[in-house]
Amino acid sequence: MDERLKKQMEFVLEIDKEKNIFRQTHLSGHGRNENDAEHAWHMAIMAYLLKEYANEKVDIARVMIMCLIHDIVEIDAGDTYAYDSAGLATQKAREDAAKERIFSILPEDQKKELTALFDEFEENETSEARFAHAMDNLQPLTLNNSNDGGDWREHNVTSEQVYGRQKKTKLGSEKLYELTDEILKEHIKKGNIRE
Repeated sequence: MDERLKKQMEFVLEIDKEKNIFRQTHLSGHGRNENDAEHAWHMAIMAYLLKEYANEKVDIARVMIMCLIHDIVEIDAGDTYAYDSAGLATQKAREDAAKERIFSILPEDQKKELTALFDEFEENETSEARFAHAMDNLQPLTLNNSNDGGDWREHNVTSEQVYGRQKKTKLGSEKLYELTDEILKEHIKKGNIRE
């Protein structure tokens, strides 16, 4: 096997570890906690299906790749719960170190390409990154809604916290933010999200 293919296959095996990183969000139907790979796959499919609701024209393949790679760094950095202020304080440093180690397994050109896509997602300045972030917010919200807000109740989440996070949804899709707002209002009314 030549060196390039060897590196690519090593990366392919390394990212399989993403299946072992479990999130706070539960699968629909009150299932087990979902893992990062399931989250990424679900986001990528959602992006393709919902692309007509992006605020701006997007390169959907680029959005889907961002969705698929955005949490690979959690293999080393671990999952940081959206409303964990202590974890959020160290998240960038942990993820930057992970990004360097994991993407460095690849041949240099692919390392640069995936690092640039990861950074583009994190910076949230392009139409593709904004729409990918909308998916990153909508996907767990959809699962939590299907489970009658159980994850919000379990973590005692406030409306201020949830709406603060959903600002990024609005930047990527006004239409999907309207849906998000309807869902959140319903859960606030039910008491699943504290005011």
